[in-house]
Parts: sequence; structure tokens; C-alpha cells
Amino acid sequence: MARVAIGWGVRELAAAANVSPNTIARLERGEELKASTIETIRSALEAAGIEFIPENGGGAGVRLRKEKGRDYKNVI
Repeated sequence: MARVAIGWGVRELAAAANVSPNTIARLERGEELKASTIETIRSALEAAGIEFIPENGGGAGVRLRKEKGRDYKNVI
């Protein structure tokens, strides 16, 4: 969901996180990954403007961080 919110495909996220596209596909299928790999992917998404919302009774989620003048599609 985060990847789609910023208009990235699997390859774009993989490049930004410096992991293989297969790693992104495995994550999206719900397969187990190393914690460090997940953190690397999360950091790439956060650098692109994604804000992770903790579960607070309504379920965890993501949203775009509000920043004036930021072009989320041209981050990488």
C-alpha cells in the first residue's frame, strides 16, 4: 500500500532500498524477511514521504507525510 501511495513499482522501491525486486515481492506476499531488510525498506519508504501509522484500534496503516512542495514521484 505504501509503495502504491507514492506511485512506485516493485523495481523503484527495490532500487530505493537497495534490495532485489524479488525481496519486495516476497515482502508483499507476506513471506518472512530479516528484520534489517524490513527496516531498510521502511526507511526507503519514509525517505520518499510515507508515514507509518501505528495500530490504534482501527488497524495500522500508511499515509503521505504532508510537506509543502514535495514531489513524491521524483525522490529516487
